[in-house]
Amino acid sequence: MSDVDQIRFSVEQAVLDLGVKIVFPVVEGIDNTKLNPEWEAIRKERIRLLLEEYREIDFHADPILEGFNLLHDRSGVKRRKNIPASENLIRLLKKNEDVFLINQAVDIYNLISMESKLALGAHDIDHVDGNVTLRFTDGSERFVPIGQEEPVPVKKHEYSYCDDANEVLCRLEIRQVEKTKVDENSHNVFYIVQGNEATPDELLMSTAQKIINETVKYCGGKGRIIVPEII
Repeated sequence: MSDVDQIRFSVEQAVLDLGVKIVFPVVEGIDNTKLNPEWEAIRKERIRLLLEEYREIDFHADPILEGFNLLHDRSGVKRRKNIPASENLIRLLKKNEDVFLINQAVDIYNLISMESKLALGAHDIDHVDGNVTLRFTDGSERFVPIGQEEPVPVKKHEYSYCDDANEVLCRLEIRQVEKTKVDENSHNVFYIVQGNEATPDELLMSTAQKIINETVKYCGGKGRIIVPEII
């Protein structure tokens, strides 16, 4: 169990050199036990606007969405089985004409991910062991994806978010884990806001602030943005 003031967020220079851009918004003291009635009306309109915006989208022609595929290419990750997180959300939205509702906090960042096209994730701080580092894997890490009970093998040289227990918290920007998933019992959350060479720094910061503002508005708590230390 970790206190956010004791956690160091860091990123390897080699990962930044690949083209990854990253900041970590943190929101502490949320109430994620219910869906805010005001949010229910707002999300319907935002989903409608997203469906309209992405009706004719060409995913590979979009510089931000394609930027994540280029990161995967440089890491030796095959495209077909590793669809970037924001692209996958938009594809599911277009297919279902809705967004699967998990809980309030997750719903907020899912919509913001589609609106910004950035890859976003959320993790329960109280289940993190030690510090959080965005680094290349060496294959020794433990990785238990969301929805699974047993670990799956980790390939070498995939940029991943890991804690001090050598556990992957998020593989690339596409797969989060059971250990730190955000559910109705989560109170303290750190978010991943990841971009690429096609995303201006201002977009990362404004998206991080939007996550904080909307989460605090509908779930309570207080937030701040952490810029990781480069190692």
